[in-house]
Amino acid sequence: MLPDANPRLRALTQTTLRIAAGLAFFVHGTQKLFGWFGGFTHGEAAELMSRYGVAGVIETVAGAGIVVGLFTRSLATLAVAEMAVAYFWIHVGGNAKLLWWQNHGELPILYASIWLFFAVWGPGPHSIDAGLRASREDAK
Repeated sequence: MLPDANPRLRALTQTTLRIAAGLAFFVHGTQKLFGWFGGFTHGEAAELMSRYGVAGVIETVAGAGIVVGLFTRSLATLAVAEMAVAYFWIHVGGNAKLLWWQNHGELPILYASIWLFFAVWGPGPHSIDAGLRASREDAK
């Protein structure tokens, strides 16, 4: 069995995962919401009041918040729920195949797993949430 990783290395890898996954999620959201980064479909944005427009809002807001580590647990919980809906409604519902290798649902499964990690463990020490928590503790 390997010994536990160095706490500083653990904090660095947690921060790296949070920022990388948050940026990727943010990009997916802005593609849908604003048509950025190649757009949602043919360089265009999704209709705001459609399921893809709502997904774009969630992904943009959650992605940005998670990147900086602000309201991380709440936003990650919302993102887990969105990815579960995306998997079962879009991927399973689109072709009635439950398994990700049949319905191309790998990305929602990976995002849901990553967001579940942050919903449970929090953003780590290098985040706005951690700074706010430390300032509240100092004020006591």
